[in-house]
Amino acid sequence: MMKALDKKVALVTGGGSGLGEAIARVLSEAGVKVAIGDIKKEAAERVASSLGKSADVMPLCFDVGCEVQSEEALAQVKERFGKVDIVINNAGTDVTLPIDELKFEEFDRVVQTNLRGPFVLSKIAFPLMKAQGGGSIVNIVSTAAKRTWPNASAYHASKWGLLGLSHALHVEGRKDNIKVSAVISGGLRTPFILDRFPDVDPNLLQDPMNVAKTVLFLLTQPEETVVPEITVIPMRETSWP
Repeated sequence: MMKALDKKVALVTGGGSGLGEAIARVLSEAGVKVAIGDIKKEAAERVASSLGKSADVMPLCFDVGCEVQSEEALAQVKERFGKVDIVINNAGTDVTLPIDELKFEEFDRVVQTNLRGPFVLSKIAFPLMKAQGGGSIVNIVSTAAKRTWPNASAYHASKWGLLGLSHALHVEGRKDNIKVSAVISGGLRTPFILDRFPDVDPNLLQDPMNVAKTVLFLLTQPEETVVPEITVIPMRETSWP
């Protein structure tokens, strides 16, 4: 029997657009109380308002790579809803440049968001989840954690690192009933790809709702089951064999 999520509480980072917005919508429809985190305040507020469940939705503006802001964000979620059952580490960024053009601060910014951010939020969430008897952390990774292509060294480094971090936390969390899963997502029809690569054929990409529903699948597994890693790619994916 699949586990019900009604009345659970989730924080979705990068929830103001793209896949994060899709995940927030799917969780809200499943009865989850959702905190929508985004570095852009207006984006988080827009999604929160569009869900139409003001009592069960809250927008949060914060930088996932900053431990002070992340700790405050999780504290606000717990204060508002009484607990934190689910953390979706979805926020991500990229700088598409060859290494000889990539600035040190650009590399640092990508790693700060894509790798340090999930570490920071997981580190803060772990004791909260332990105290309440368990929880779930879902890390949105990428096929960039499985292979490489040119001009994406920072992105690949961050996503390969995130996959390793996710599996390490999976091992650590099991004894405390904390499930940690990595979602290897292939290309999505979202601004993250389409705005940066306008020549990409949208037909080679997938609807972000498909991946959002996969996240829901992970979260509804029975208590005795955890899925450490799952891959979801378009049928015509070109970034994966």
